[in-house]
Parts: sequence; structure tokens; C-alpha cells
Amino acid sequence: MQSRLVYMDHGATTPVRKEVVDSMLPFFHDQYGNPSSLHAPGRKVRQALDEARETTARALGADPEEIYFTSGGTESNNIALRGAAKKQKGGGHIITSSIEHHAVLDVCRDLENEGFKVTYLPVDHYGCIEPEMVKEAINKDTFIISIMAANNEIGTLQPISEIALLAREHGILFHTDAVQVVGQLPVDLHSSNIDFLSLSAHKFNGPKGIGALFMRKGVEINSLYRGGSQERKLRPGTENVPGIIGLGRALELAVSDIPHKKKRLESLRDSLIAGLLQIDDVVLNGHPRQRLPGNINVSFKYIEGESVLLGLDMEGIAASSGSACSSGSLEPSHVLSATGLDHSIAHGSVRFSLGWGNCKEDVDFVLQKAPLIVERLRNISPTYHSR
Repeated sequence: MQSRLVYMDHGATTPVRKEVVDSMLPFFHDQYGNPSSLHAPGRKVRQALDEARETTARALGADPEEIYFTSGGTESNNIALRGAAKKQKGGGHIITSSIEHHAVLDVCRDLENEGFKVTYLPVDHYGCIEPEMVKEAINKDTFIISIMAANNEIGTLQPISEIALLAREHGILFHTDAVQVVGQLPVDLHSSNIDFLSLSAHKFNGPKGIGALFMRKGVEINSLYRGGSQERKLRPGTENVPGIIGLGRALELAVSDIPHKKKRLESLRDSLIAGLLQIDDVVLNGHPRQRLPGNINVSFKYIEGESVLLGLDMEGIAASSGSACSSGSLEPSHVLSATGLDHSIAHGSVRFSLGWGNCKEDVDFVLQKAPLIVERLRNISPTYHSR
């Protein structure tokens, strides 16, 4: 029987904070009007929606008219990339990286089938992209560059400011999937050269099924949808008002706490990394310093990551595996493969992602249980005994 629950999968999703739930509840029953209606109940909800847009914009250093609410990061990525592509006449060239989330990679592959050319930039063994490689990949047909702000698996932070500046200097649109960064690290879009930024509320203690796309004023793309004037016709359909209210409140809380949270999570992260590396034959994946405050991705040699996860789960520890994609493929993570990690080692990867609510006692508990789990699995591993 589990003695406690230690949740270390905040990179996948986060618990919704009570303050966020409280902000949403009135819009399920008392304030239920359609924000597009002209009557008083509708106008009252429209005012709340506008205030949430202003709150979201302020937290990102953007203007309210640059914020478009969506169902999450995946839809935001699709709107930015497909919308920019639809604006092109006769195809064009896209630059992205080999370690993007599938919400970007799959869109790019679809666009390749439609005649667009895509360059998938390689990364170094830390998962970093060199801005010089971006520059070398640019050609006369390049119309958009899409590089994630931080990798969702290994936590490596990318030199987004440098790459966005390169794009601006060449008159090319720049998009970043910032789902893992927003609410974790400061974002100031006014002072950036970013044209599109995608975010998702459930990554910063907000509700699932709601996100946003920042699109800089003056940028024009074609809408993917038809059917109404909501979100300035870019994402028509009656708005998810409770979700939007929750997103605004969650982002406001997350951003106000970044300085303290960042310092606290980095301390916990570094302690957990140091402790896990005390176990024999453990490899840290991603950059040792330039990584998300709460991300720890390690590979346990000679055993499967899924087996480690099951062992952790039996002890009440929730983490995730980076060794296989969501389709159930036996292939190792495309991210770890792109860093040059041997497939046999990549299969033993586990991601711990810290967040709001985690404490030193959680780290100590993991460091107490993980060595025992690894030892038990290696004792029954033919690979370990034949090394």
C-alpha cells in the first residue's frame, strides 16, 4: 500500500490551483451568458473575458489584441504554422528542429506532403541548436522558423532571442512553442522579436483544454477555420469562458511567483540530479545548466525506463518515460536519438518534472526509493549481467 503520493510529472500536466478553480466556478452557473450576446448577462461575461485577455497579455508583456485563445498548445502551433503556410503562394521553406514536439513536427510533415520544403536542424549532445546553423539554413523561400523555447523531454533551453533576431533580420516569421516555459521563466514579448508564441494553461496550474497564441500586431496569416467572428475570426466558435478565466488567473499567479519558484525548483532539481547520479551507470540527458528549473531527465543503463516507472508508481511516485512516443512505438524518443544517445541507453530514460507543491521531502523520498528499484531491475536484467 502506498504511503504517500509524490507527483513529479508536472511537465505532462499540473494540478489546478484552488484560486484558479474559484475564479472559474461562477462562469459555470451564475455568469453563464454568451459573450457575443448584446444583453446584460452576455455583456457581463464579455467584460470578464476581456479582463482575462488583458491579464494574459500583461503577464506576457504583450498587448491584449495580440492574444488569441485556443484549445491549447497543439492548436496554437497549428494555427501559426498552417496559417502562415496558407498565406504563401506556391509553397515555401520552413526551418524547424529535429527535437520539436510532435505538435510541430507532424504539422511540418503534413506541409511537406503539400509541397512545402522543411529543414529539420540537428542538435548537439545537449539538445542545443546553434543559431549559426539556422542562419545557414535560410534561403530565399524561407517564410517561417519554428524553434521550441525549451524541450519538453530533456528540458534544454534554446537561444530563442538570437534565433528570433536572425529571423527578423531576414524578414522571416518566427514561431516558438513555449508551452514548457510560460509560467516557469520570465517572458517579455514586447522586447522580443517573436512573431508567434504558443502556450497551454494546464502546464502552469490552470485548466486543461485551454491555451493561447500570441500573434504580433501587423503579422497576417490565413485562418484555418470558418464559422464566426470570435477571436477576431482567427479561431471562431463560442469561447470557453471558464477556461479563459482560469488561464488568466493561473498565469497571473504563476508569473508573480517566478523569482521564488525558479530558485526553489532549481535547488530541488539540482539535489535530485546529484542524488540520481550517485547511482552507478546513470546518464543525465539535456544541458546540465541551461535547462528548465524543474526538469530532470536521466537514463538508467541496462534497464527499461518503463520498468523503472512501474517501480516508482508502486511506491507512489509519478514520473514519465522519455523512451517511447505516445503511439507505443518501440523506437526510442526522437529527442534522445537526435542528441546522439545510444538506443539501448535511451530506452532507460525517465523524466522527473518538478512543480508547484514539490518539496525537499519529495526529493528525499525519490532518492530513497530509486536506487532500490534500479538495483532490483538490474538483478533480473540479462543486459546488465552480460555487460
